[in-house]
Amino acid sequence: MTALHWACVPLLALLIDRLLGEPPAWLHPVVWMGRPLGWLTPRLARLRPALAFTAGALVWLALALAVVVAAALLQTLARTLTPWLAVLLLAVLVKPLLAWRVLRREVAAVEAALAESLTAGRMQVARLVSRDVSALSETEVREATLSTLAENLNDSVVAPLFWLAVAGLPGMALYRFANTADAMWGYRDDREWLGKWAARADDVLSWLPARLTGLMLLAAGRTRPTAGWWRDARATPSPNGGWCMGALARALGVRLTKPGVYVLNPEGRAATPADTPRALAWAGRVAWVAAVLAAAGLAWGGAR
Repeated sequence: MTALHWACVPLLALLIDRLLGEPPAWLHPVVWMGRPLGWLTPRLARLRPALAFTAGALVWLALALAVVVAAALLQTLARTLTPWLAVLLLAVLVKPLLAWRVLRREVAAVEAALAESLTAGRMQVARLVSRDVSALSETEVREATLSTLAENLNDSVVAPLFWLAVAGLPGMALYRFANTADAMWGYRDDREWLGKWAARADDVLSWLPARLTGLMLLAAGRTRPTAGWWRDARATPSPNGGWCMGALARALGVRLTKPGVYVLNPEGRAATPADTPRALAWAGRVAWVAAVLAAAGLAWGGAR
């Protein structure tokens, strides 16, 4: 494969995502990654903290190795094909590891549900966030939606493409596994010690992509980075989420809150229905810019 062929892979994958969306669950590699984690959760979470942490770390490493090896084998297989068949196969393999269309659809659905009723909006946003939504106001539902859009733009689009550019399909697959493990184990409940390794691994792998996502969101909204954005980034428990959420809050000029946890852009106005489509438009631009940057990175690597 030449540099040009490699450059086509992320762009074609994002186009497939736009046209076809997600594959069925039985064919989805992220679902496959989650199955052993889900099966092991009740069996390992009951262990004493030290044992749970050790088991969680060892399981994470073993499954991560399996994911990387499988992805490396598939990438090697693809490269034995004629160049354009290799591009097509790699794009098909890359597509399930990023998810822009479904994120855009779910976020837009919250705004549509709020137009019907607050109850419908709460039910819809519950599909996107882990917080208790039963007492959220309309503004708080919208704030939760915008926050998860910003955070998941990194987790589901920018960071996977970043790792694709850095380490090919194995790097992208490793990131998606790490993100999936954190989403399933990284909570401060009975899974806390089991998920500590997974949570830290996801933090490390998301560190640079999250900051790039924030910068791209600011650029899409034609907003300059400010000291306020830096303060927002440090206001959240996550070392990475605040960079993305704070950037969107500053670009929109709105306040984003999670009651009792954080307030981003505290001087901002309340979010309105018009903010959601605007945020989605900016996020869409970021997705394509990320794909172009990944294409450039792959082309550079393929040309060496």
